[in-house]
Amino acid sequence: MSKKGIVIINATYTAPAVTGQVERLSAEFAARGAELVCIRNSSLPVWLEEGRVRCDLPPCDFVLYLDKDKHIARMLEAAGLRLFNSAAAIELCDDKLLTMIALADRGIPMPDTISSPLCYRGEYQPGFLDAVAAKLGFPVVIKECFGSLGRQVYLAQNMDELRGFQKRLKALPHLYQKFIASSCGKDARLIVVGGKVVAAMQRVSEEDFRSNIELGGRAEAFEPPRAFIELAETSAQMLGLDYCGVDLLFGSEGQPLLCEVNSNAFFRGIESVSGVNVGGAYADYVLKSLPL
Repeated sequence: MSKKGIVIINATYTAPAVTGQVERLSAEFAARGAELVCIRNSSLPVWLEEGRVRCDLPPCDFVLYLDKDKHIARMLEAAGLRLFNSAAAIELCDDKLLTMIALADRGIPMPDTISSPLCYRGEYQPGFLDAVAAKLGFPVVIKECFGSLGRQVYLAQNMDELRGFQKRLKALPHLYQKFIASSCGKDARLIVVGGKVVAAMQRVSEEDFRSNIELGGRAEAFEPPRAFIELAETSAQMLGLDYCGVDLLFGSEGQPLLCEVNSNAFFRGIESVSGVNVGGAYADYVLKSLPL
């Protein structure tokens, strides 16, 4: 009996990369005899009524959750649906600082990181940015905890710029991170499916310290060393992810450092340079994970 799945995407973010991802996954599942139906999260798939979770989705065997809305994800799981990825894993990856905290003290190398205190009103007390600069040095990387495609990542070259970013971001959750000069304008992305690396690429930019393809970086073929593979797989397993893209920085001696983990990583670019059918690998994993 063929399996039926539902793909849930965000109603407001309809970039070609998203629709292209859905099309590729639909084709791969169809090639394996499974049907996918795409639904936007604004279609009221699930809600609370009279103190109970109500679900209006058609019968399905699984949900590919290609959004970051943790509340809808948790309600869908409460309704008994199997999500790929789980709500808990999505929540950990959506918040960059939660990702780092979840992996801290577990042998995962990462850049030194300082959380910005929440600012409810007024200004920060003097001395905080002095401590940030003393611990991390300049330049300093600043990241909004919630963001994607590199657009909410900034670089402060000096104290004046650091103060400017603090003033701009003070009402938003954000973090400060040590700049890894040896990885300026380049990183490695490894796609992990079912706890195993299936594809890798290097991203390079000559114009920006960020290597994101959406910001002008380019994808290159990359044969990841064993240390990169082990770090990506271990991080994905610790975060409970079925599928993800793990971004790794190149340390001063070439060793990998965890940068970020993306629970809904696009795979068109990595497929083009690696020759790996990532969509097919994900479809195989999902279908094998379901009960017969």
